[in-house]
Amino acid sequence: MHRIAITLFATLLAIYSAITPLWAQERSAVRQGFELAPQSCKTILLLRPTVRVGAQSTGGLFEPNAEWTDQARANIDAALATMQSQLGNVVVAAPEPYGEDARKVAEHMSLFAAVSRAVIEYQFFVGNRLPTKKRDNKADVFDWSLGTGVADLPGAQNADYALFIYNQDQYGSTGRKMLQIVGLVAGVGVTSGQHVGYAGLIDLKTGNLLWLNADFQMGGDVREAEGAHKRVRQLLEDFPGSTIPKDAAPAETKP
Repeated sequence: MHRIAITLFATLLAIYSAITPLWAQERSAVRQGFELAPQSCKTILLLRPTVRVGAQSTGGLFEPNAEWTDQARANIDAALATMQSQLGNVVVAAPEPYGEDARKVAEHMSLFAAVSRAVIEYQFFVGNRLPTKKRDNKADVFDWSLGTGVADLPGAQNADYALFIYNQDQYGSTGRKMLQIVGLVAGVGVTSGQHVGYAGLIDLKTGNLLWLNADFQMGGDVREAEGAHKRVRQLLEDFPGSTIPKDAAPAETKP
């Protein structure tokens, strides 16, 4: 019975591993023909980042943690305030949205996250590329959009571009870490913790995605000030016209 239990568990782990999505490596892209020179008198509207932090359950589900999220949001906001002067052009914070404006912002932040995931899965990740995106890659074309509705976001009328940032961290629970150990024994890979970040520059007139930096396994513990600073620097690496340096070494993230 003991051997049967071990075999059954190993089989379940194998099935779980097979249905768990493969994480792509960090990627960034710029829309063909787009350039943003430093000090070009362009205005960038900084939307308040979406920040979600919690635990990853034994089964891999996201369990929000309000305290961790508040800590991370404050740390990320502080890091952005420190770095925004290095983005090369004028950066203005979007006004606090209320009512219908708040709904529009929330919808577009969710749309940005969905488009970013689609870019990674269907254009960046070789195995899943759609036929149209295979052709785009060969022709060095990066063609994605959030739609013209971005022009109606609060503050958009006074800016040229909008900077969208999405961040979600799942720190492995005790049960998840134990499952990872059992998986190692059974020869099946099980991840503990997920650290997702997307940063994108949007044309406020057309809704086109002009630049994207997206990573499914980012570094830096956003619950700590230093870790959040590393995270934001990673998110804004290669931002058009910026002077933000790359990390000398990969930042570590607590699982």
